[in-house]
Amino acid sequence: MPPHARLLQLHDTALPEADFRRLWRRVRALGSERLRQTYQTTFWFELGTSSNVVEDTILALRPRVPVKGRLAGVEWWLSRMRTTDVQVDFHQDRDEKLAQRGGPLVHPVFTSLLFMNRVRGGALAVTEAPPCEDNPSLVPDTDDFDLATPRPNRFVCFRGDLTHGVLDANNQVPDGKLPGTSRLRVTLVMNWWDQRPTDLPTFAESRAYRSLVARRHVGPPR
Repeated sequence: MPPHARLLQLHDTALPEADFRRLWRRVRALGSERLRQTYQTTFWFELGTSSNVVEDTILALRPRVPVKGRLAGVEWWLSRMRTTDVQVDFHQDRDEKLAQRGGPLVHPVFTSLLFMNRVRGGALAVTEAPPCEDNPSLVPDTDDFDLATPRPNRFVCFRGDLTHGVLDANNQVPDGKLPGTSRLRVTLVMNWWDQRPTDLPTFAESRAYRSLVARRHVGPPR
């Protein structure tokens, strides 16, 4: 990557090991719950009192996000996909429901991810170039990408208006399903906003992902 193209801020061992293991255990306990709707199962957190292990994590990671000024809160969801069948095109995060209703394009201040596990391929690719509808997976017309390889407890953040996508199991731009299978690539995605996105529910208002609500551990997890 050219030195001028450093769009990512990357932190390894972002959480204390016991806290990361606790989070990963609760995420694994979800099994296949809402796996096909993983990108539509999103929540709003106002950075107040936590209601689950993910919101504990968001509060712990807040100091690593270089946001200047006040934040309204965080939009979060779990990204779960197989790198042999990548389910998301290159895109820019936005207030999705506002855009669908014909409103203005509004981006988060920062986008961030906490990688949960290792997988074959599956690198995050980020660029300033816009998506291109003529290309597979809407990949931008550029070779200037910052890349981040999935590693457990690796935290990555970047400007919320940047284009990003996921590479396939061969770390190539996805262009259809690959033969064979692969383990799920699991990340916690957190968008940091200065205003609440349209019609985004809190975790308490949802009936999803109840296994994320767990008693705090005293001492190391079993």
